[in-house]
Amino acid sequence: MKQQYSIPALTESAYSDFPSARRKPIIGMTANHSDIDATIRDAYYKQVVAAGGVPVIIPPVTDCDVAINTLCHLDALILTGGGDYNPLWCDEQPSTKLHSINAVRDSAELLITRLAYNRQIPMLGICRGMQTLAMALGGHVEQDIYSNPSSQGEGRIKHSQDADRTEKSHTVTLRQDTTLYNIYGHAEIAVNSFHHQAVDDTGHLFRVAAKAPDGIIEAMESSEQKSILGVQWHPEWLGDDGLPIFQWLVERAEEYSEAKALHQRIVTLDTHCDTPMFFHQGVNFLTRDPRIKVDLHKMTEGHLDATTMVCYLPQPTTEHNGGPESHRDKTFADLVHFNIDSPKQYADFIFDEIAHFVEQKPDYLAFARTPDDIRRNKEAGKKSIVLGIENGLALEDDISNVEHFVKRGITYITLCHNGDNDICDSARGNNTHHGVSQFGAQVIGEMNRLGVMVDLSHAAEQSFYDAIDISATPIVCSHSNCRALCDHPRNLTDDQLRALAKAGGLAHITCYPGFLQKSGEATILDAVAHLHHAIDIMGIDHVGIGTDFDGDGGVPGINDASEVINFTIQLLRQRYSEEDIRKIWGGNWLRLMSQVQGSVHS
Repeated sequence: MKQQYSIPALTESAYSDFPSARRKPIIGMTANHSDIDATIRDAYYKQVVAAGGVPVIIPPVTDCDVAINTLCHLDALILTGGGDYNPLWCDEQPSTKLHSINAVRDSAELLITRLAYNRQIPMLGICRGMQTLAMALGGHVEQDIYSNPSSQGEGRIKHSQDADRTEKSHTVTLRQDTTLYNIYGHAEIAVNSFHHQAVDDTGHLFRVAAKAPDGIIEAMESSEQKSILGVQWHPEWLGDDGLPIFQWLVERAEEYSEAKALHQRIVTLDTHCDTPMFFHQGVNFLTRDPRIKVDLHKMTEGHLDATTMVCYLPQPTTEHNGGPESHRDKTFADLVHFNIDSPKQYADFIFDEIAHFVEQKPDYLAFARTPDDIRRNKEAGKKSIVLGIENGLALEDDISNVEHFVKRGITYITLCHNGDNDICDSARGNNTHHGVSQFGAQVIGEMNRLGVMVDLSHAAEQSFYDAIDISATPIVCSHSNCRALCDHPRNLTDDQLRALAKAGGLAHITCYPGFLQKSGEATILDAVAHLHHAIDIMGIDHVGIGTDFDGDGGVPGINDASEVINFTIQLLRQRYSEEDIRKIWGGNWLRLMSQVQGSVHS
């Protein structure tokens, strides 16, 4: 009896060795709210413990500071069951069949769900929780599944059971290409059922994963390769039969936790984004602006340390220029949204605009010109903005302007865009110079002298090979994919990849859909496939990621800066080592940047 009530005996296992406990993922669970109580059924936390997680109950609080700080400590989130949603959240009036609503839960859970989604936190929605996912993320919930005339008839089954919660009362059919099917390995399973509402439209962020015999949607999962799953039944009451779903969530939580920790240890650098293209719309980089894919909030949510923000210059028609992407009979001033005539003036204006928002948040944001700048910024808790020029048109046929832009802080110049310019021929041009022009050779030499990386994304094949021969330092392709997987003139052939690696250069995979799949129907898995191919051809020391966000880059799973951690999760699933991921996420680029900048001579 003494041993049973002994406090030292309780703590004995914690201190019998070191460390006192191994790290387990933290699983938050939303609480119900009634009168003055915030509660949760014990079956939820018992299943989390059985699955290997650490359960934490989250009270329904609508304070954003509290919600965000809570999520910072979570590795996964369970949205639990409960009462009906207020239909006003769907801009609908209440049906006479509506049951009790819970205003305290509604707003708090919709808030934390949206915030968790933006942070790529794995989520499991159970019954009302599945409806929470739909309500928060673009789907729709039917107020009463028995009231819809199209849903009535002899085929309707009873979903609102009065049986014991552990009792299975009907079957559901699982789609065979889904997470649930992978969890259970069967096309049909039996479940319990305690609901009169259901999701009738998953929205585009989800797809149907299971249905009941009467067609009611019984499960949905992310359509973006994200770790989000909703089930209409209650697996927490199904013991060993329900446990696999909680084990899936805990495994995804461990994966997410590992990715977060890895991003803390390494530098993550995206080598190409086009956010300045949206400056004319008055976008605000310091808010979570829905018009752009890269801003301070999204970089923070995705654990992205640095982004290379380029000034893109559209290519007007010249006597040399043409091609399917050229702007015939247009001057440069016609093609930009500001009252600026000169490409050089335009680039200076864009860099001034970037400096304006960097100066507004000096504690969180800073420019970086060197690898050491990026590392120092990370240590200080600041995101880095690295500058580049996309299209050497900015030089205005004046070699001295290379030095001018070096003084502005640029790290690379993409020699051309979608049209031949005075420097070289474009992959979408007319073969004006048959490669790099005489002036272009001088530009490359000056870039070498001043420590500027030579970027051949967008260049014609002959321009690419000419630049390799001309440049005294290795060249880069900041945002280019593999032609072997997608036959597009902007992509690099295997021979180009081999030549690039042999010369010590880099190819950074981009997320532009049309460069991943000819159809444009691409996902994060296609981006990973292009990276795999580049590694197979070039080796791990010659690859990286340049998303092309805000330049039409972005696919489901890695569609903006908040989602870059998903790419790391995919790499971890493929068993890439930490050192390999470090190289992919900027290590290779920083090494070459140091090499190029270290070669500067007067």
